[in-house]
Amino acid sequence: MAMSGTYVAEVPLKGSAKNHYKRWRSETHLFPDAVGHHIQGVKVHEGDWDSYGAIKSWNYTCDGKQEVFKEKTKFDDYKMAVTFRGLEGNVMEQIKVYDVIFQFIPKIEQGCVCKVTMMWEKRYEDSPEPNNYMKFVTKMAADMDDHILKDQKKV
Repeated sequence: MAMSGTYVAEVPLKGSAKNHYKRWRSETHLFPDAVGHHIQGVKVHEGDWDSYGAIKSWNYTCDGKQEVFKEKTKFDDYKMAVTFRGLEGNVMEQIKVYDVIFQFIPKIEQGCVCKVTMMWEKRYEDSPEPNNYMKFVTKMAADMDDHILKDQKKV
């Protein structure tokens, strides 16, 4: 079993790349309303909702278990990419390095693709690979699409 790795997935979305990026970059406080079956709460510890380097904690449900995740947010406006770097929480008990990047790439016709990249390194040799967390974050990206589409129709 590998001690480290990178997972990559592409999630097709109907909403615009601009609107998805905005939500993930600076509107994470809306996640409990938008995808409450995944995210039950988000709290800022340092910085603001849209500050580069802000530290937030998330209450979420993965595989039917309630968990907590504390992360540092970075973003690249040019690439429309948001990075969550794991600091503390359930996943960090088994994983030493945990970075998840959500990049929103516009399509020519309509909608976008969310390229999800997860880079990880296990803390212990017998720790499981975090493939369940990859499934969780890709499902969350897909499920956010309905909420983004509702907001786009309001405009």
